[in-house]
Amino acid sequence: MDNRVNKIRKKISELRLDMLATERAMRKDVAENLDCAAPATRLMALRAELTRLVGERRTLGDLAPIGLPDLRKPRFARG
Repeated sequence: MDNRVNKIRKKISELRLDMLATERAMRKDVAENLDCAAPATRLMALRAELTRLVGERRTLGDLAPIGLPDLRKPRFARG
């Protein structure tokens, strides 16, 4: 089980990097007033895959957070 969880964690990390790159491409298209339907659709597919992987990881018993910010904690502005 531990090996499967590690593989899922690695896939999640890769997906998050791919999501960042896709979001950057989408923002660039928006800034240039271009059609961003393709990157937006890709981003939605990546989010669906991420949700599936997180569910699978939790099913295997790994309940640790995946590195997303905790919105309940106060954040201080950087100077």
